[in-house]
Amino acid sequence: MADKKREIERKYESDYSGLPDLTGVAGVVTVVDRGVVHLDATYYDTADGRLGGAGLTLRRRTGGTDAGWHLKFPVGPGVRDEIHAPLSRTLPHALAALVRSRARDAALLPVVRLRSERDLRHLLDGDGRLLAEVAVDAVRAERLTGDGGEAQWTEIEVELADGGDPAFLDRVEKRLRAAGVRPSAAASKVGRALAETDPDGGRGPERPPAPVTAGDHVLAYVRAQREAILALDPAVRQDTPDSVHRMRVATRRLRSTFRSYPAVLDRAVTDPVAAELKWLAGELGVDRDQEVLTDRIAAALDELPRALLAGPVRSRLRAWSHARRGGSRRRLTAVLDGPRYLELLVALDRLVDGPPLRPAAAKKPAKVLAKAVRKDHRKLSALVAEARELPPGHARDVALHEARKKAKRTRYAAEAAVPALGAPAKALARSAKAVQSLLGDHQDSVMTREALRDLARQAHAAGESTFTYGVLYGREERNAERSEAELPQVWGKVRGVG
Repeated sequence: MADKKREIERKYESDYSGLPDLTGVAGVVTVVDRGVVHLDATYYDTADGRLGGAGLTLRRRTGGTDAGWHLKFPVGPGVRDEIHAPLSRTLPHALAALVRSRARDAALLPVVRLRSERDLRHLLDGDGRLLAEVAVDAVRAERLTGDGGEAQWTEIEVELADGGDPAFLDRVEKRLRAAGVRPSAAASKVGRALAETDPDGGRGPERPPAPVTAGDHVLAYVRAQREAILALDPAVRQDTPDSVHRMRVATRRLRSTFRSYPAVLDRAVTDPVAAELKWLAGELGVDRDQEVLTDRIAAALDELPRALLAGPVRSRLRAWSHARRGGSRRRLTAVLDGPRYLELLVALDRLVDGPPLRPAAAKKPAKVLAKAVRKDHRKLSALVAEARELPPGHARDVALHEARKKAKRTRYAAEAAVPALGAPAKALARSAKAVQSLLGDHQDSVMTREALRDLARQAHAAGESTFTYGVLYGREERNAERSEAELPQVWGKVRGVG
């Protein structure tokens, strides 16, 4: 079983191996010597460094109070989420699954061994509560790949106590800097070890050059969405809130980009990839849409006065929702472990590394990207006009839903163009998002009314009152009417920036 915690720490280096007096740090009353521990850690990665390239670290460590396997994901500067699994001879399945989207079928090999002599101090407040743990680490690094190589150094590591205020680390840093200690240039020990034992000088992966052509800009956006899918894979596996939704959004952005920029990327190549992205989005949404719909109806029930609640509406809603659930966490994990998903990731890699560029990709971005964005905007305009001319009813609901999808595509096309086109594209993306949100509320109302009709039919067949479902249906009708009434004003802003 793996445990998860958030690690907030800072690393420092100095020209001497001691630790400055930290009793002068505001809030610190006592500095407790916790003695010296000996740590022995072996770090794993693929032969081509896929984990390290993504900022992930995977190690097996003995010694100290947390011996075992540790997998760390970057969250922000000095902040990482650490997954811990008990010590075992082989990598636990739970951790292997969390790096599968990065490693794919490549073997995870030992790349660096770090042996550290750790001198520990605890910083305590007046009540004896732990504020931070400070360690002076004398590190010996041994490279386990290639021609090997060794390095050694001393560093200071300050880790905030669980639930502590990150501002406390600022106060500690101020004291350390005053004593001549400086922040470490390396983000992690393993990163420093790889750099200092690299015969080629420790060059890390090259960053893509700044976008110049239209193709550069579109590919930068595609690359960002591919990276979002890879980064969200572990979060989806851990059922992190909103992770499924965010991964679905990344798949939609990719599909939209392929359709909006056919003059840049050849659709003969991108269409099959888009079809697989649509499949993945569908798998991710098996239960997500049902959960959203159930939550909407439950929230509406919470707002109703008790006098309008007739019959076992809440238990009926729970039974209805459970019966319509088509998946499970285990099923989704099986999808992410399956060959079809991994083949999709490989296809995305191929597309990014060897993009199917068309002639317009080599041109200056302003003209090419603006033309594509204007085209999507014109189509959106036509769909909105068509929907507004239709009488209220099913046909109008369908037309507004189509306009919503086009607003989303226009938004994503504009987002991709922002680095090249600047403020106009940013304004269009923001306004298209407003239309998308408004029409999304309208579509949610349409789907909720369908659900309420289904619930009412089941309740009637069971001899239960259908009164409350009728009340909610009427409220959803008014929600839809309000959305339609606001559309001219919101659409006017999009028309103004298009």
